[in-house]
Amino acid sequence: MFRKIAISAVSALSLMTGAAVASEGTAHIEDIPFSFEGPFGTYDEHQLQRGLQVFTEVCSACHGLKFVPIRSLADEGGPHLPADQVRAYAKQFTIVDKETGEDREGLPTDNFPMNNGAGAPDLSLMAKARAAFHGPYGLGINQLIHGIGGPEYIVNLLHGYTGEEKEEAGNTFYENPVFSTGWIKMPPPLADGQVEFADGAPNDVKHMAEDVAAFLMWTAEPKLMARKDTGFKAVLFLILLSSLLYLTNKRLWSAVKGPKKH
Repeated sequence: MFRKIAISAVSALSLMTGAAVASEGTAHIEDIPFSFEGPFGTYDEHQLQRGLQVFTEVCSACHGLKFVPIRSLADEGGPHLPADQVRAYAKQFTIVDKETGEDREGLPTDNFPMNNGAGAPDLSLMAKARAAFHGPYGLGINQLIHGIGGPEYIVNLLHGYTGEEKEEAGNTFYENPVFSTGWIKMPPPLADGQVEFADGAPNDVKHMAEDVAAFLMWTAEPKLMARKDTGFKAVLFLILLSSLLYLTNKRLWSAVKGPKKH
């Protein structure tokens, strides 16, 4: 009898644990082969431009990029917009001048304005604040193979809505297994054909999600290419230095050690 009670208790605990895990977002995260991944990966300039367009036309209604200078849109390795386009883009924003306190047109030297509409988080560093791949057992092997997965998390979240809704405490929540609780307050932001790209690129939800995720990765790591280049040069230097130290050591001690005995 006690054995049956113990088994029942374990079964109940398993069901409760399973339900809790399910509510914390257990959806499979699809690995996306982004161009910037790997030691020699680089940002796709055209993809970043499309991502900027998706952010501007869709995401900026609620989210901001308060840590990103508008002038960086012209940087090589980023969207690389012409200077006149950056100036025109900056003018669409209304900035409160710090000296006069009056409203004025945005300048390339300004940052993207902060926007906390509907309590939405700032997206400047979101691609690094999220991790899609973990484990196993806390070892981080999946992260070593696939990367941290912030952009993948964003992509899967944006097209992970199931279409189910629920009302709770006067708010509407939308089912999304990718989100930590399984339900998210943000309604599905993207729809097929919502944004028209000048280069004729696909504008279904998945491709638009990939474009904006790549752009948000750039906002979080704008100097990623320079960092990779520096790291590669540092590794080459260390290999060369190690080789020289080995040969120097061998030459200095060869007279003391004498020839090897076989």
